[in-house]
Amino acid sequence: MNQQRMSTKKMAGLSLMTAIVVILQFLGSFIHLGPFSVSLVLIPIVVGAALYGAGAGAWLGFVFGLIVLLSGDAAFFLAINAPATVVLVFLKGITAGLAAGALFNLLKKKNLYLAVIAAAVACPLVNTGVFLAGCSLFFMEGVAQLAQLNSYTGSIWAYLFVGMAGGNFIAELLTNMFLSPVILRILTAYKEKK
Repeated sequence: MNQQRMSTKKMAGLSLMTAIVVILQFLGSFIHLGPFSVSLVLIPIVVGAALYGAGAGAWLGFVFGLIVLLSGDAAFFLAINAPATVVLVFLKGITAGLAAGALFNLLKKKNLYLAVIAAAVACPLVNTGVFLAGCSLFFMEGVAQLAQLNSYTGSIWAYLFVGMAGGNFIAELLTNMFLSPVILRILTAYKEKK
């Protein structure tokens, strides 16, 4: 009976985190730094991965990818190479959630605060890293077009790393590092009182 109760609590919590991912991704699509929206959704991915494990992080990352595709945030890349875009969008979300959950689980017995900070750093790092790797493999011609449209005359690689990903990565990293530990602490304190 206790196992069923835990499973029900986990399912309810994961459902709530899934809804938050959907809402934040749609709202985040209105906040832009550079050509792309800021992924506020990485915060519930980190918190969900910390509370429910790496598999939950992967699920939340999958939902993040699905909403990115449905919201039109990936339209530029879909027009260039639709199959690569779909794979890249899902891969970056799923691996970001897996990495956050795995790192949190690895470090939580040593120091809970360190574990959540590490997960909060890993999530945007993996998300952006996979995005940059995918761009370099499949979309450099499109990146060059974007640079030209924005009257950028420097290196295409510099435009990719600084112009396309730099500002978003810094914003995502900072919001994750500051908000994820606070939210997790509030949720665990509430959970302990019950």
